[in-house]
Amino acid sequence: MLSILLQGLMGANTSMIYNVLLWVAIIGVFYFFMIRPQQKKQKDQKSFVDNLKKGDSVVTIGGLHGRIASVDATTITLEVDRGVKMTFEKTSISREATIKPVEAEKQ
Repeated sequence: MLSILLQGLMGANTSMIYNVLLWVAIIGVFYFFMIRPQQKKQKDQKSFVDNLKKGDSVVTIGGLHGRIASVDATTITLEVDRGVKMTFEKTSISREATIKPVEAEKQ
């Protein structure tokens, strides 16, 4: 009788180990396919924003194209037309205007 109970308990522990391993694998997949690429993208965007300089052509999050006229600590001034300058937060810059969206997605 005792041997039958011990075999039942061994089977339950094995099943529990497989369940734990399954959850670890699911979390690992989420990390490597969702969280890690998003963190890399945020890091690249922060690096891009930190390295903005006068004369760069950029696109804002709202889709406004312009050339950087000046860069301050947290803001930039874009020249959108001759004599028309607008001030934006650095975080509102989406991408460089010279890179086409299809090429940016491939990188």
